[in-house]
Amino acid sequence: MDFLTLFLIYLCFVLAAIALLCICTGRKESCLARSVNGASQVLSFVIPTRLQRVTQKALHRLFHTRSCLFVVLHVALQAAVYGEYTWEVFVYCWELQFHLLLLLLPYLLLAGNMGCFILCSQANPGIITKSNHASLVKIYAYDGVLFQKGIVCPTCNMEKPARSKHCSFCSICVHRFDHHCVWVNNCIGAFNAKYFFLYLFTLTAMAATVAIITTAFLIQVVLLSNMMHGSYIDDQGQERAVEILFLIQHLFMTFPRIVFMLGFVILLTLVLGAYCCFNLYLALTNQTSNEWYKSRRHGCSHYLALQPHDRRVVYKNIYSKGVWMNLKEIFKPPTVLEGKKK
Repeated sequence: MDFLTLFLIYLCFVLAAIALLCICTGRKESCLARSVNGASQVLSFVIPTRLQRVTQKALHRLFHTRSCLFVVLHVALQAAVYGEYTWEVFVYCWELQFHLLLLLLPYLLLAGNMGCFILCSQANPGIITKSNHASLVKIYAYDGVLFQKGIVCPTCNMEKPARSKHCSFCSICVHRFDHHCVWVNNCIGAFNAKYFFLYLFTLTAMAATVAIITTAFLIQVVLLSNMMHGSYIDDQGQERAVEILFLIQHLFMTFPRIVFMLGFVILLTLVLGAYCCFNLYLALTNQTSNEWYKSRRHGCSHYLALQPHDRRVVYKNIYSKGVWMNLKEIFKPPTVLEGKKK
């Protein structure tokens, strides 16, 4: 295996690990934070104190300050996948007479995804300032559980509107805060949630399309070679019929970069697909990631009441207005006049 192959293999595994770890970023007590804290406690017994301090500073700068690092990794990931797709999969599929429109579909999705990425990263997520604070306070009512009236942000020195949150990455308060996305290097709030939703959908579609085309190519190679009807000699010198494991091994030895890319995009499709479904659920129920996470600590119910035994407040989502209206709110955030009608 040449150096380029080994490098692409290493890059795919690193980016897959980062994608899995960062899929939950945006919440203070995220899966990533708990994993890092747990790992640091275990490693603290064997790693020198000075090295621990340096590592903690690096991790804090990486995951708790705004940085373009993940944007660079985002571009590197797409370049690696599309480079391999273009120089090998596309050429082989063209020789096998795959339909041109099917082969060009990943590029069309890439163009749409990059457009959504730019809009999501550059758009104002809903920054709360002294000039728009009075109007944003009127849009959503305080539910008395997750959002209390009269809470002042100590950093911005302003009363927090309902459904808002201060982002420690950007040091701003964001209207209808969802989370801070390191991949677009911006907060996701009321005014760019639609771009993030489309960005996530096109990213999932890209990975799925590349995976489907690559799988179809490998299946076509197997069918044309008539390999499934062949046999091989095992280590004991016995003749055996071709099995799936042998077939995968043979394809890996013949097309190592393509097989690794396929494994990576399949993993990415599963992870992004699950996250896309979760975001669709949030959109249809008019919740943000921040609200969903905070509501788990209060419990969920169809009503809001004080429990007689422990006096614990039971949370109810008061912002849901039906599936259609909830979805519409993502693409057309309510104005002050619409907020007054509640």
